[in-house]
This record gives sequence, structure tokens and C-alpha cells, in this order.
Amino acid sequence: MNTFTKLSMAVLIGCQALWAVSCASGEKKAETSSPVVDYTAYVDPYIGSGEHGHVFVGASVPFGMIQAGPQNIHKGWDWCSGYHYSDSVIIGFSHTHLSGTGCADLGDVLVMPFMGEVRTKRGEQDNIEGACSSYYSHANEKVAPGYYSLLMDNGVKAELSATERVAIHRYTYPEGESHLLVNLKEGNGDRAYDTYLKKVDDNTVEGYRFSKGWSPQHKVFFVMKFEQPIQSLQIFNDDTPAGNDELTGESVKGVLTFKDAPKEVKCKIAISSVSCANAQANMNAELAGWDFDQVCQQAKEKWNDQLACVDINTNDERAKKIFYTSMFHAFIAPTLYCDVNGEFRGHDDKVYKADSWKNYSTFSLWDTYRTLNPLFTIIKPQYVPDFVNSMLSIYDQQGKLPIWPLVGGETECMPGYSAIPIIADAYLKGIKGFDAERAFKAMTSSATYDKQKGVPFVMEKGYIPCDKVHEATSIAMEYAVGDWGIAMMAKQMGKEADYQEFFKRGHYYEQYFDKSINFIRPKMDDGSWRTPYDPFRSVHGVGDFCEGNGWHYTFFVPQNPEGLIALMGGDDAFNAKLDSLFVANGDMGEGASADISGLIGMYAHGNEPSHHVAYLYPYAGQQWKTAEKVRYIQDEFYTDKPEGVIGNEDCGQMSAWHIMSALGFYQVNPSHGILVFGSPQFNEATIQLPEGKTFEIVAHNNSHDNIYIQSATLNGQPYTKSYITYEDVMKGGNLTFEMGSTPNKEFGAAPADRPKSL
Repeated sequence: MNTFTKLSMAVLIGCQALWAVSCASGEKKAETSSPVVDYTAYVDPYIGSGEHGHVFVGASVPFGMIQAGPQNIHKGWDWCSGYHYSDSVIIGFSHTHLSGTGCADLGDVLVMPFMGEVRTKRGEQDNIEGACSSYYSHANEKVAPGYYSLLMDNGVKAELSATERVAIHRYTYPEGESHLLVNLKEGNGDRAYDTYLKKVDDNTVEGYRFSKGWSPQHKVFFVMKFEQPIQSLQIFNDDTPAGNDELTGESVKGVLTFKDAPKEVKCKIAISSVSCANAQANMNAELAGWDFDQVCQQAKEKWNDQLACVDINTNDERAKKIFYTSMFHAFIAPTLYCDVNGEFRGHDDKVYKADSWKNYSTFSLWDTYRTLNPLFTIIKPQYVPDFVNSMLSIYDQQGKLPIWPLVGGETECMPGYSAIPIIADAYLKGIKGFDAERAFKAMTSSATYDKQKGVPFVMEKGYIPCDKVHEATSIAMEYAVGDWGIAMMAKQMGKEADYQEFFKRGHYYEQYFDKSINFIRPKMDDGSWRTPYDPFRSVHGVGDFCEGNGWHYTFFVPQNPEGLIALMGGDDAFNAKLDSLFVANGDMGEGASADISGLIGMYAHGNEPSHHVAYLYPYAGQQWKTAEKVRYIQDEFYTDKPEGVIGNEDCGQMSAWHIMSALGFYQVNPSHGILVFGSPQFNEATIQLPEGKTFEIVAHNNSHDNIYIQSATLNGQPYTKSYITYEDVMKGGNLTFEMGSTPNKEFGAAPADRPKSL
């Protein structure tokens, strides 16, 4: 890995100079002392904003409801966050954004400061003459945790910061009449169906935006408060003048003009899913004053509180930058989804209240159950009960656990019931703060819900026929992961009948294994194999696999790698097959998913089903091969450039893989706290744990070449296993590795030293 130059680092730190180093508490106080390092100085939010990373660029606080940031014209897949590094036209600043997803939505409450004659048209990418849009350059843009600024080509400088539920804007206008367009028609790929805007008084505007998009229904109420008085609010139905002060319709826009043409205008915007009154209460509680710089400082302190949970020691400044940017990305979602009084709008459009917990949404569960959620149980366990209670609340609202919930709506996106392994993992790790019996009922009900795609086939036949359901094989294998988690939870709760039933279902991956070719293979309704069958072939959306092919899903048994090894004929056959994955070369076909990226042979790091695969070697006694693969992936697929995320960031999952792997371990089974060793990236890493405990990971003689674990000690005692348990980490202590440039093929090779699924 190339060393990040001192000059570049100085520039990065210079961009952060607006804020002083501090450690004041965020909404949830980290259980650590004040950071002695300004961790935000190592965060570059541009990483992942190019190519297909789709990350959010703007101002927010960790897990905040508000993500205030720039909005480009939505031009397709690479604008899922509303912003892409390649773009040069801005249409305004909106207050809800996705980060790293493969689908687009949100972009609510779009505002655009401008000069000159009153106008409302957005303009087009190649022609913004006479429109409110503006060209811009990255040279005039600054972005850091909790702060965003842009001097647009229209002459207006916009600066943004945020609390959890409120954004603050500061506009610096050139001389002349100053305006602000409020555009409630425009989102980011969705469609507004009901909008409302009203001037309440000389300093206040309120409104709402109801839309349909990826989320089937999304309601945002807002209040805008200005420090400088409003001279007028001209109302438009789309681009047609419609009077002054108030309008309701599908495409309401408004143009605010300020008294006395002030050079500086400050604006606060609070949102709520419930009402304008709740939005106002959010503003009153979180941001009563107008000190923009203080809000920026507090936002930075909240980010430092969160980032301080892991402190690393390395001479590689570039690696440190990539690591803390990954941490930053991991804390953007899930997003807070309740007002200061606890109220929020559910999936059934009813208003609920979280009295003793905080409600969250934006759960990219099919992605994050693999790494991000297990990571949270280590570095952010205090959030896990709220996340679980949020999922249980969604169960109450819609009759099943969430699949991919987005601020008040169920997108039904991606296969599986991926909330289940997350809840099982939390329970099995002893995390309290939610009702285990209630959770177990929600899990088993969701796993037997007859309206869930393919579930009736699972219950009747033990598999999902590929000639009856698209992506049947992927769906069924995802269900088996969740069923295994239910079984393990049932066993610990003493529910023997449930344990036996779901343990059997957790093995249903065996139904798809064709021993004659050593591949997972789609099965027809009559029980025969799909013929012909090409494991390289991928057909997006209507094929047998979701965003993958037979090569990818042949190794998709994270809940029971030992069972897969046995199916393949033992250690030698399994290791040979796994070796072949990383060199396989074949045509996936014209219909292959764009999500299949970051290829090493047929291993696809840019998409989540592959994320555990490099860590399977230790189950067959070859931990050293995992070290090789992990270090290569780190070096090749995580960089400090805008294109530095090899696939969709997916609400922190891609970054979570990097964080876990850089620490030196990875949880293969998402519902079992076994952390399999890879290759630690840093000389030292210290994890801050609850109750003031720490867990220190030391890698002696670590370098770019010395990637192999030679030996290990745990709390000073020799340690021969190729994994460590969650319990041992959370007790606190010291794990020390001795690293070298050649493999110690005996490390972790003995059957007693290998990770286990039971």
C-alpha cells in the first residue's frame, strides 16, 4: 500500500481547521474518555462518491435523521445518494439521503439559494440557462464530518451542518436581491403525490412532502426558520405562478425573497414523519439558537465520540485515512426515525411512540447482517437494543419482520428474512434491552409467513422450485441462514421442538448441492436439477440467483461451513474447490447484475454474498490462505480515491468488512460469535468496550509483506486457535500476533483449533 504523502495529509487536516479538537457528548455518549486525536481529520467523505460507491456526501451526525447535502440531477443508478463525484451541476440542498444503496429515493425538502429574477425551473444537465441550477467545481467545495460548503458558480456560498433532527444553513450572497427556492416536487428518483407550503410568519415557513418511490410511502413534515425576515413567499404549482403564502398540490414550489437583500442568510430546517408541530418541537429541543460554527463544532465532537471507539497505531497514514473513513461510513445508517417526543409514523401510516427506546429505520438488512450488525455488537453494543426494538416494532406494524425498511415503508428488497440472524446474534451474545420471547415469536412467525416469497414451498417441500419463483435458490439459501439462527436461539431458550424444526431447515442448503458436480444447483418443482446449468451464468432479477451465480452461492453456507466441507468430500476437496473460485474464469452473460464487481476469479468482493468466503479456509485447516486473500482485497479494493469503494457501500456493509478485517478477524456465521482470524492490518488497535474495558490487538513485525500469522497469545498465554470468541473479546484483554512473510501452515490447522458452527 502506497504511503499517503505528508502534503496531502496536511491539506486534509487543513480542511478540518474549522473545528477544534473536542470530545463533548453526542446523542449517545460513547463510553470512552475524550479523544486525544482528532479522528475526523482522517475522514475523507469523497471516498466512495465516485464509480459505484453511492455514498452520501454532506453534513450529518452519527445515525442522524437529517442528512443535509447537495443534490445533483438524478441521472440513474450512480446517483442513488443524490450526488456523484463526476457531476458538475447542482439543483439544491436536500435533507434526506441514502448512503451506498443500489436503489434511489429520498432527497426531501430541496432548497436552492440564487440571485436575480424569480424563477423555479430546475434546468437540465447540459442547459441550465435561466434556471435555478448552477454549475460547480470541487475546487470550491469542502466536506468533512458534520460540515459541507460549496461556492456555486451562481455566486452564492452555501454552508451546511446538522444536529440529529435539524439542519442549519448559512448562505453568503453577492450584492443584490437574494432568493431561496423551496422545491417540493423534486426528490431523488421518487414521485411526490402531495405537497404543502405555507408562510407562517415573517421568519417561518412550514410544509410537507408525501412521496412514493422505492419506499412505497414516505411522509416528511418540515419547519423552516430564518434569522433574517422574509419579504415574500411567491407560490408556484410546478413552474406556474399560483399566488402567495400558501398552496397544497402535487408539485408545490415557493420562492422566498428576504427583506433588505441581506448578504448573509441563516436557515434552520427541522423534519418529522408525524407533523409540522413535531418538526417545530424537534427544532426547539435541538437547535434554539443561530450559532452556525457552534453547531459545526458540536457535530464534529459527536463524530469524534463515535470514531474514538477504535484507536489504531500505524505509520501508514493512507491506511489510517481509509480506516476512519470506513468508520464514518459505518455510522451514517441506520438512521434515527423518531421525534424528540418519541413519535414516528409506522409502515401502516399510523403514529407510534417509542417511550423507553429510540426508533431507527434505513436498515439495509440483506447487506448489513453479514458484518455491520456483528460489528456493532462489538464497538457499539449500546445501540443494538434500539435497533432490535425498531425491527420488532415494524413486525407489529406489518405482520412480519422487516426486509429492507426505509423511513415508514417496506421496500421488500432483496431475498431472505435478514432481520432474523441479527436478532438471534444479539440474543446469543447476551445483549439485553429487548423482550426475547416477543423477538422469538416475531422470528418464527416471519419464517412461516405464507405471504413471504417462497416460504410455503420451504415448509411443504424443503426447497423453493426454480421454475416457480425467480431467484429461488438464493432466497432459499438466505432463509437457511436465518433458520439456523432461530434454531440456536431456540436451543438456548429451551424450546426443543422449535430447535429441531429450524435446525433441520438450517440444513436445507443441502437440498441444492449436486455432488456430481460439486456445485449448488437450482432444483425444479418435480425434484430434478435445472438442465442445462452453467454455474457462471447470471441473469439479473429473473434468474435463479440474486446478484450472483452458481459459483458465488456454492460457498454461501456461512451458518455451517463444516457441513459444506463434508458435502464436498472433506478438507482437501473443499480447499481445492475454494482455490478454484479465486481463479475461475467464465462468461456470466449479458444479463449479469452490475452489482457483481471486485472480481478475483469468481469471487466478487463488490457484492455481499461473497463477503464471508475468504474466511472459510480456517474451517478446513488453512488459515494462511485467508491471510493472503484478505490482504489482497484490502490493498486492491479499498483505496483513498473517490472510486475507493469497489461496489455499493450499502449503508456501511462494505466499510464494515474493511473495519473487521483490518482488526484481524471476521464473524462468518452471522448468528454465532466466532471471530475467524485473517491478517491484522495495523501494528496496534485498541477497541473501547463497555464498563471502561479495552481489547487490544497487537501485530508484531507487521508489514506489507509480513501478512501471515506465525503464532498468537491471548492475555499473555499461547493461543493456537484460528479464531477468538465474542465473549473473550468483550471481557477485555490483549491478543498479540507474531507476523511473518511466509505461512506457518500449522497455525490453526489442528481440528481442535478450527472455528466451529455449534
